Amino acid sequence: MWWIILGVAILLLSFLREVKHYEKGVVLTMGKWTGTRSAGWSIIVPVFQRMIKVDLRVKAVDVPDQKVITKDNVSASINAVIYYKVKDAAKAVLEVENFFFAVSQLAQTTMRNIVGSAELDEILAERDKLSQRIQEIIDAETDKWGIAVENVELKDFFLPEEMERTIAKQAEAERERRSVIIKAEGEVAAAENMAKAARMLSESSGALHLRTLQSLNDLSSDQSNTVVFAVPIEVLRAVEAGKDFMNSMTVNEVQK
Repeated sequence: MWWIILGVAILLLSFLREVKHYEKGVVLTMGKWTGTRSAGWSIIVPVFQRMIKVDLRVKAVDVPDQKVITKDNVSASINAVIYYKVKDAAKAVLEVENFFFAVSQLAQTTMRNIVGSAELDEILAERDKLSQRIQEIIDAETDKWGIAVENVELKDFFLPEEMERTIAKQAEAERERRSVIIKAEGEVAAAENMAKAARMLSESSGALHLRTLQSLNDLSSDQSNTVVFAVPIEVLRAVEAGKDFMNSMTVNEVQK
């Protein structure tokens, strides 16, 4: 008697199927889709029914390196990663044989097409924009499979060594050009400030003498400096006038 009870228990247990919280169970009864099962235990009649479990978690597809030729005829290699999830388990089973493989192949062809239609400068500067375009195309195509594409990230972009050297030289030339421009702008600003200072000194009486004395005071703080004092022309003229005056006084005295 006990073996009958044991056999019935084993038979009942063989009818049970566990569906995890992150899964959906697609049930086929005699080859026809009859519904989906949520998380928990479900009764499936062997032989007549079959349940296919579909993982609903976000999956990552690593798209391998793809050889592409850009719009401006530059040969390169690029890879990417795609994040997607199944939003309709029934469609993912019934509409496509292997949705993981299908998404990977669609991602490769789409990436080659999008990158091949862009120029090199656009790929280097607007990678996020290209990723968004690839995501939109793949998401539209996989919607009928019950799959939603969450994100597409272009990872590495490889160029031939000759092209890398050319880009490096171009970047160096650009840096030198900017350096020359910045230096020229600084010289213009300095010249404008010096001209403004000269106008202010010339317009203020005695300002030039005070600036000269200040410069001498700064130089005298270091004993190793040799100071050559430039006498203003006004002082020289005053000395010459004094000398002429003294000479005229001497002549007058002699004549007396």
